[in-house]
Amino acid sequence: MMKKELVMANPLTDFSNGLASAVEKGGVSTILVDARKRYPASGIAYSEELVLTADHVVTREENIKVLLPDGRTLSATIAGRDPGSDLALLRLSEKGLTPARTSDNVKVGQLVLALGRPNREGMQASWGIVTSINGPTRTFRGGLLDEYIRTETTPYPGFSGGPLVNTEGEVLGLNTSGLTHGSSLTIPVKVAWQVAEALATHGTVKRGYLGVRTQPVEIPEAARKALGREQNHGLLVVWLEENGPAEKGGLLVGDILVAVSGQPVGDPDDLFSALGSDAVGKAIAVEILRGGRPETVQVTAGERK
Repeated sequence: MMKKELVMANPLTDFSNGLASAVEKGGVSTILVDARKRYPASGIAYSEELVLTADHVVTREENIKVLLPDGRTLSATIAGRDPGSDLALLRLSEKGLTPARTSDNVKVGQLVLALGRPNREGMQASWGIVTSINGPTRTFRGGLLDEYIRTETTPYPGFSGGPLVNTEGEVLGLNTSGLTHGSSLTIPVKVAWQVAEALATHGTVKRGYLGVRTQPVEIPEAARKALGREQNHGLLVVWLEENGPAEKGGLLVGDILVAVSGQPVGDPDDLFSALGSDAVGKAIAVEILRGGRPETVQVTAGERK
């Protein structure tokens, strides 16, 4: 009687095939973006005709070309851009993209892949784990990221604008080297897609402003008790723009801002975060300490230019 050979499954082969499958799945929505003098960069299919990429890789206003996964080259125009978050949205000359599948389920220690299509030779990829999820942070471009992801993946040249994907090929965020000096990070998909929606609708991201200059100060214990909550710091108003939103709303130099639209503010980043696009043109509640006593004034937020 002939003996049957036992074929043992090779876990390394299964692991390798899993990574290759994730690259293949994510690759159908990873686009080459040729919009600068140097080598091309990458982008993500946001819809059938819109590509989301990194703003810093779009240095040409005209003659923008994109290479689709099926090998077609199409012309594109700028639908909108937001330098503060380093995101730009491109509109193709015709439909034909496969919109990316997304997931906002990301954890430290999770295995991920950074994808790019920086040349006509095809997809490139690197893999690693999520090392941290941080935020908020101010970028040197003047924006504020509520959250950002750090990974062990290698950001090869031309990877900016490309996706970070999970082992199912679902997009977790957009990779960029344009927000920090000397390193790369990932803008989470929930943040990137929110910006993309605004760019598709308005061409820009509106951000509110009050027309104040402030500095963080410690709130005295008596004033904290008057507030009725544990908040150690507020923002002292040291300057008001003449005829600006804050002045029109009745704020005074010497007031201490403690909350905007119900969101406590203890440093300038808190204030920046509280003045999002939904605040522009609307009357918002600004809680202050004036003479140690809590008060609330209504200020119609302007639009930051």
